[in-house]
Amino acid sequence: MSSQKVSSALVIAWVAVPSLAILLGVGAALAQSSSANYAFLVGAGFLCDPGDSATCPAVARSANGDSYEMSGAGTLNAQSKSVTAAGTFTHKSSSGTVLETGVWIASELTSFDLYGIAPGALMRGGGAFGHPRFGPMRSGIFSGSMPAGGLAVFRVRLLPIVGLPKNATLQVNCALGKVPDERQVEGIRLAFEGGGVEFAEEVSGRTLFVLTRSGASAAAKAPAPEAKTNLAPAEVQQ
Repeated sequence: MSSQKVSSALVIAWVAVPSLAILLGVGAALAQSSSANYAFLVGAGFLCDPGDSATCPAVARSANGDSYEMSGAGTLNAQSKSVTAAGTFTHKSSSGTVLETGVWIASELTSFDLYGIAPGALMRGGGAFGHPRFGPMRSGIFSGSMPAGGLAVFRVRLLPIVGLPKNATLQVNCALGKVPDERQVEGIRLAFEGGGVEFAEEVSGRTLFVLTRSGASAAAKAPAPEAKTNLAPAEVQQ
């Protein structure tokens, strides 16, 4: 990729990512769509609590103490395995020194395992996620849509402000629904293609999948599950 194309991608992503996260936060990206089954957030939008670094960004750490901080948003289609997503990243050393920063763009949805819908998940401690201005349960914008848990695996391209682009695999885990024992920790993992250091420890950060209205309507017709938040996984068409 030429330096001009990289610069253009950086400008587009830096402008588009915050806008996309805000749109998801206020519900504009959750309209009925035949092309997107789920919207999702990674350490961004209404998932963030001001002043609480444990919510945003999402952080993955390697065995040597280096970390990647990532935020982003997008949509995915479970049937066609397509994805449209972008975000920002910061690579830090074990001492906290910033080594690299830039944007990431998803190029492929490798897999998506749905843990189940969790309609009560947007309420935490008696209140909605995030700042009151963006609290989804206060405005009713999630009517007909449902939060869900799952594990999505994406192929992504990291475009640093300085340096060469890198290809990697990004795992996004939202621990809602019927979560497997080995995936109880919410967060992200990052592994670069061609080997090298893996960032396999989920340190912090909130993630969320939202079943958009057309899919949520079908899920609502299913028999009621036993628990409020540990729901039987909805069927994902392959």
